[in-house]
Amino acid sequence: MQSASSFTPSPSGAVPTPSMRRATLGFMLSHPAHFIALGFGSGLPRFAPGTVGTLWAWVAFAVMQLWFTPATIGWIILASLPVGWWACTVTARDMNVADPGAIVWDEVIAFWIVLWLVTPAGLLAQAVAFALFRYFDAAKPGPVGWADALFKQRDAAQVRWWRAGFGIILDDLVAAFCTLLVIALWRAW
Repeated sequence: MQSASSFTPSPSGAVPTPSMRRATLGFMLSHPAHFIALGFGSGLPRFAPGTVGTLWAWVAFAVMQLWFTPATIGWIILASLPVGWWACTVTARDMNVADPGAIVWDEVIAFWIVLWLVTPAGLLAQAVAFALFRYFDAAKPGPVGWADALFKQRDAAQVRWWRAGFGIILDDLVAAFCTLLVIALWRAW
């Protein structure tokens, strides 16, 4: 594992920039923000961490439904937004990447919103919501792509981390909105 102070030469060789860190179990356990942003470990797989994080959100939502009322789940989601912004900001800064793929808390919050608003829904409806959300989140058509680009900062040396943390969450909230819009149109039809 690289230390937070390791540097790689910049392409011009003039100013060193901090090197990118990989999400590992040790990294996740090194700070509470990392633990949250990496979706309690669901963001650690190298292949499709966003999909794994969304699946974790689905399971976590099903467990929450056993213990909490819909209103309480709504409050949990609302509280998760600023906590997630903080966690995503800290974790992206510590990884030295504006929007690391391992950060999946954005998928978790957004998919919780989708499930919360479509409930009651059977397993098939939830699976359709999952597929739609993953499509909008991964393909980033139209407004999702716009939201994704709005806060993107490619040069890690000049990133405003609070802004990067918000940008990490924003495109997933737009993906959730698009998912809900398609479901609403489907139900109306």
